[in-house]
Amino acid sequence: MTRAGTPRAEAGTAPPFGVPGGRAGAALPAGFGVVIDPGTKQLDTGTLFGGAPARVLRLSPAGRAALAELRSGPVRSAAAGRLARKLTDAGLGHPRPPEPASPPDVTVLIPVRDRAALLDRCLSALGRGYRVLVVDDGSQDPAAVADAAAGHGAALVRRPVSGGPGAARNTGLLGVTTELVAFLDSDCVPEPGWIERLAAHLADPAVAAAAPRMVAVPAGPGWAGRYTTAACCLDLGAAEARVVPGTRVAYVPTAALVVRRAALAPATGSGAASDPAAGPGAACDPAAGRGAARGPATGAGGAFDPALRWGEDVDLVWRLHDAGWRIRYDPAVRVSHHEPHGWAALLERRFRYGTAAAPLAMRHPGQVPPLVLHPWPAVTVAGLLTGRPAVAGLGFAGSVLAMRATLHRAGLPARGVLPAMLTATRQTWLGIGRYAWQYGAPVLAAALVAPGGASRARRWARRAAAGSLLLGPPLAAWSARRRSLDPVRYVLGHLADDLAYGTGVWAGALRARSAAPVRPVIAWHPFRADPAPRREPPPR
Repeated sequence: MTRAGTPRAEAGTAPPFGVPGGRAGAALPAGFGVVIDPGTKQLDTGTLFGGAPARVLRLSPAGRAALAELRSGPVRSAAAGRLARKLTDAGLGHPRPPEPASPPDVTVLIPVRDRAALLDRCLSALGRGYRVLVVDDGSQDPAAVADAAAGHGAALVRRPVSGGPGAARNTGLLGVTTELVAFLDSDCVPEPGWIERLAAHLADPAVAAAAPRMVAVPAGPGWAGRYTTAACCLDLGAAEARVVPGTRVAYVPTAALVVRRAALAPATGSGAASDPAAGPGAACDPAAGRGAARGPATGAGGAFDPALRWGEDVDLVWRLHDAGWRIRYDPAVRVSHHEPHGWAALLERRFRYGTAAAPLAMRHPGQVPPLVLHPWPAVTVAGLLTGRPAVAGLGFAGSVLAMRATLHRAGLPARGVLPAMLTATRQTWLGIGRYAWQYGAPVLAAALVAPGGASRARRWARRAAAGSLLLGPPLAAWSARRRSLDPVRYVLGHLADDLAYGTGVWAGALRARSAAPVRPVIAWHPFRADPAPRREPPPR
């Protein structure tokens, strides 16, 4: 995939998407409200700091008036709409869509392979408010799947050969003619109203998709089940965000996702192609062949890359982002996800997820870094870990001075730099620790148990450093969650989870003969400062 312009279609990959039409991204529509992100700081009447990545936004007099309008209510003027778009794009604020005037025009698309009992539970929670299309991806017991679908009034398409969830969704999209499609996995249990609340975000013509927060279906009393309840790997947290690669919410899964069907159409405008894997009686789209404005996600591979057995949802989201669409993550909407109950199944799934890193890194260069290091905090942590306090002190002093210089160049006050750099050092230590265990577990284990060393004190210092890298990240995660599991079992589960994922990443990297999925990167810029505002006429 290319990073600049419209993504290039390559052999074996899904086609590129079209971009938002007209001036869809120019302003947030009238009626939308905006709330300022809790992490955004207003440094003075015309300067905001925050966002993802962190940046400084300076407001002109017209911009200050627009901000006052947004604080008092929804978008009414063109100036407020433009500022609202800038705030929500930068992560400085988040949109509040208006109440929809009518129910959304949506089809729910559910891929499934066996798991008829989970499908029945999913359909029961979903209800009958919308058309539902179930795609059986080559189940060994198709009758059980058909019975579950029929029992809830869902349409059914059967693929005689399994191609994976992405291929199954491509098959289902051939039969979708509604404006929106709600992807839902068969092992999910959605809450009432989830479609309406996510679809409201798509009243903004620049938004292609909106995702809920994924939480674990409460498991039984077993250790593995309680661990996954406390640490669901699909849970992206409680803070809403625009989905942007390289930020805190870099992707969202399609386990539950409401998408604009027109956004899935290829940029070439080609019509629908028949799906050879769809069995007899498969639905077809009467709009096929009529152009990208009306046809579904089609073309050589469909909306999802059929070559990706895992990670196809991340690839979809990143291609939508590259095409200029916005994707919203709304954690106020929750969908529960079935998690494995046994350790073997849990670790096998984490391994499979890890194998997707290499194919994604090849399709999206630079977007799958396992570790991002800021130089001065990294020097500080390296000094602490190697027992060189002078190096650590130099690194920390350098981080403080560099940040103060950056703030001075941006014309910003330097207050709060010291605690910010302490936090950066702590996050760097935790990041290095998790990276060391996921991708260098044998080396970290050797540092803990190897008997060699110049002296007894040096050996214990080395073991203490290795132990802090090993135990720091899981203990920090446990202290932030403190849910349903004691720290000992949580830490052991976290370590096993990370090791399985890292092993999968290494397996995929070796298969692809690429070091990209395991190679750290250095981030040189702590934040960006937007240029000083030009003089603008006041809004009319």
